[in-house]
Amino acid sequence: MFEIGEFVVYGNNGVCKIEDIGTLDVPGLPKDRVYYTLKPHKTKGGKIFTPVDNQKVIMRNVIDKEEAMELINDIVNIDSLGVMDEKKREFAYKEAFQKCDCREMVKIIKTIYTHTEERLAEGKRVSNCDERYFKMAEERFYGELAIPLEMEKDEVKEYVISRVEGLA
Repeated sequence: MFEIGEFVVYGNNGVCKIEDIGTLDVPGLPKDRVYYTLKPHKTKGGKIFTPVDNQKVIMRNVIDKEEAMELINDIVNIDSLGVMDEKKREFAYKEAFQKCDCREMVKIIKTIYTHTEERLAEGKRVSNCDERYFKMAEERFYGELAIPLEMEKDEVKEYVISRVEGLA
């Protein structure tokens, strides 16, 4: 069980802070069921209420600083998704997002970055699908790393890019 004040990754909502754990006084809900009250990190307004025993949505701890550094140092070795077919690419992105895993976000970012470079070299535009998933993957990846690295998302992005360029 998670504790109040902890940061977790909650499904497609990304990083959230646990604000409370307890029952909810809401008509129609069981009075004895225990819920987490989650506040999406760096997002104004909104709270998420999820049962402590929820098995439908992935909820995990944010990676720690050591794991974050290992991941950053390993980015050059992480493969892209390897999906060439335009019609299958979005499905691959969705599948990767459902895993709620930082390595999967790196795969998406690398896949779209490479694909974007190819399209631009051919004089073509970047697809809306690629743009949308690229932003979402960056948001999720840098948003999670910001917690253990104690930086803002923009700082994390610059830091990661400089580290990866230094390793390449």
